[in-house]
Amino acid sequence: MNPVLYAWGVRALFFAAGLLFATWGVHVPTVKGHYGLGEQALAVAMLAGGVGAVGGLTQAGRLIGRFGPRKVALVSGCLCAASIGLLLAFHTMAVLLLVMVAFGLANSLFDVSVNVAASDLEARAGRPLMSGFHGMFSLGGMAGAAGGAALLSAGVEPWHHLAAATAVGVTLVAFGCWTMPRAKKPEEGAGGHAFLLPRGTLLLIGILAALGLIAEGAMYDWSVLYVKQELLADAGTAALGYAAFSGAMAAARFGGDWVRARLSSALLVRLSGLLAAAGMTLSLVTSSPVVALLGFALVGLGFANIVPVLFSAAATVPGVKPADGIAAVASLGYFGMMVGPPLIGFVAEHQSLTVGLATVVLAAVMLSAAARSALARPA
Repeated sequence: MNPVLYAWGVRALFFAAGLLFATWGVHVPTVKGHYGLGEQALAVAMLAGGVGAVGGLTQAGRLIGRFGPRKVALVSGCLCAASIGLLLAFHTMAVLLLVMVAFGLANSLFDVSVNVAASDLEARAGRPLMSGFHGMFSLGGMAGAAGGAALLSAGVEPWHHLAAATAVGVTLVAFGCWTMPRAKKPEEGAGGHAFLLPRGTLLLIGILAALGLIAEGAMYDWSVLYVKQELLADAGTAALGYAAFSGAMAAARFGGDWVRARLSSALLVRLSGLLAAAGMTLSLVTSSPVVALLGFALVGLGFANIVPVLFSAAATVPGVKPADGIAAVASLGYFGMMVGPPLIGFVAEHQSLTVGLATVVLAAVMLSAAARSALARPA
């Protein structure tokens, strides 16, 4: 195994994950219009994705322990890409729900498997690397969002963008998995439990992950629609909402490992939560799309290193295998992502999307307040 090539392969996998997720985020308004959905029905579709994600997370540790992160990443990554390509292929809500379940299931398994590979590389190097890998996720998100914005502004058919994202995603997944080492024997692998119920330190870390991913999920799923619907921007400008968030997050994550080497995990998460809360508040009180985009960028800077810190902490809890720790924490995180965006949709249906997105401010403040308790030990 070539460790340098392995590292670049894992970066490619994170980039693919961000690209595919951003493609969904950019096309939320497209899906809404294609299927004729209201906010509440759209929230149900998002909930279906969350249900699929939780289903995948309950089996992630067992599957990675049996087959290794390489095989799990290959199968789940390709399924994730295929489900993106099918988003606009049908016209009935029932089929959309099935596609969203498949997307959520594949995305969650892909997420855990690439994070297990990243934690393996971090352990081999003996220094923080996780933020940089997550930076590739954000860079992929920025590329997917910016590419989507450019294509939509140019009048390109949405399904052309979806097809291109699928092809690029499959190519990156194939390359990344080719660079990864073969699975160890099951008894030596990174995981093995069907699901490890979080408790103690792992539970506290998971609660922080839930708060963080409630907010991140809200930005992924609702930021584009907020700029378009509440601030009356055109489709191309609205798509930049996701790009501003992901781009700022990517920039901060590429410097995050340097910061993590100098600040405690608890202090970093506390400061990050406060910055995210300030940025979201700015976006919600302005009537200017440009100022809102600036606020989204601050939210991205704030949330940039929270999840990498939490996943690194989960992978190093004493007595817990990395795949099991990451899957357990990710399960609570995905529960937050599953509940958060649909909840915002229900609030938007009865109040406004502005009121719904105030949830991001609340989650960021709560996360900041709880960081010291959950991350008292070194991560």
